[in-house]
Amino acid sequence: MTDTTRDRAAIILAAGKGTRMKSDLPKVMHPVGGRPMVDWSIDLAREVGCSRIIVVVHPSQSVLIDHVKALLGEGCIAFQDPPQGTGHAVRCGEAALKGFAGDLVVLYGDSPLVPASAIEDLFAALGTGAALGVLGFEAETPGLYGRLILSDDGDLDAIVEAREATPDQLAVTLCNSGVMAGDADTMFRLLGKVTNTNAKGEYYLTDLVGLARAEGATCKAVQCGEEDLIGCDSKADLAEAEAIFQARRRTAAMDSGVTLVAPETVYFAHDTVLEADVVVEPNVVFGPGVHVHGGARIRAFSHIEGAEIASGCMVGPYARLRPGTVLETDVHIGNFVETKNTRMGKGAKASHLAYLGDGQIGASVNIGAGTIFCNYDGFLKYETKIGEGAFIGSNSALVAPVQIGKGAIVGSGSVVTKDVPANALAVARGQLVQREGWAISFRTRKSAEKAGSTQKD
Repeated sequence: MTDTTRDRAAIILAAGKGTRMKSDLPKVMHPVGGRPMVDWSIDLAREVGCSRIIVVVHPSQSVLIDHVKALLGEGCIAFQDPPQGTGHAVRCGEAALKGFAGDLVVLYGDSPLVPASAIEDLFAALGTGAALGVLGFEAETPGLYGRLILSDDGDLDAIVEAREATPDQLAVTLCNSGVMAGDADTMFRLLGKVTNTNAKGEYYLTDLVGLARAEGATCKAVQCGEEDLIGCDSKADLAEAEAIFQARRRTAAMDSGVTLVAPETVYFAHDTVLEADVVVEPNVVFGPGVHVHGGARIRAFSHIEGAEIASGCMVGPYARLRPGTVLETDVHIGNFVETKNTRMGKGAKASHLAYLGDGQIGASVNIGAGTIFCNYDGFLKYETKIGEGAFIGSNSALVAPVQIGKGAIVGSGSVVTKDVPANALAVARGQLVQREGWAISFRTRKSAEKAGSTQKD
């Protein structure tokens, strides 16, 4: 957490219904990089050292409310009902910050890519004597964005909405992101002066700049990239934010020594960790909670989530590793193998067509093709344990709870329902029955039946 000389707090605006998302899920709960957008804003507030974080929501957003309470606790929710603009939303958080003395930053729950460095720059501007700091960006196409109008000395003189701007002001490309910081007491005092005498009848946070300037206070504009400040109001916006996030993570991974054979086909989660000398082949998806150690190779078309993969491992192609998977050094997971909540010891192999759920697999174990851990009885999950050096023949079903001893061999096609001792052979399948010449008589009989059926037709 960043050291600060003044306490810091954040109010995150998240009460918007997000009608353009066309979804029952609250807008800020839609994910970018595998986690809800509001989590990005909460994490940003934490990263810049905010000791108090308030999320402003609408009372109808029960999914969002429960989610935020689980992250921040009961006292971190404020309600806005009905919505009356950004200024009104910030005022709704005032009571939740009662007794706070320090700097306040206003963030947005639908802006997942804002860098911590930009917020630090805002707070730094306050440290130079500015009453308010506003985060802006140079827009390629300014459109309907509010314009940040600077004075000759570079201070922020005003925020002008596009609909109210003069032609000269419309030519300005420095635009308002909506992110603002200032002394909390000052911001709330100025908000008390904001009116809703405008076309929308709303209370605008942007009016604070004009009010502060009218009192002779200094305001500052801080800039960062346009991509950093993308807000997601629609599924198209969400896809654009995801694309920006993925492009940045791919570049960061390669810069850190990871080989991405076809970078544009690899997808990361927000917390994916790939160490130097990991090789990732095309069309690999990393869900949340993945750590791949250096020297491992992830082959094409694999899906990995909630897994730790040690050095020397080979995973895929077409493998699926689900949460709770731990692969120790030099493990091989082949095509169409699925693991879940299973640890595989050093050098263990499951080369093809297996389901390994809720298992403990020892070092150097070989799992044959078609092997299944039968871990669920319709009510509870059970564990399968396989000792070091055991061999499980192809097309075997291990019915948990069951243990296969060290060095044991399970014959192909076995259904194992009892523990197998170390170094034992276990074969559990029906006895082979042979009838000499039966196939000839079978074919003769069936050929006659078919001929008779054809004549009748």
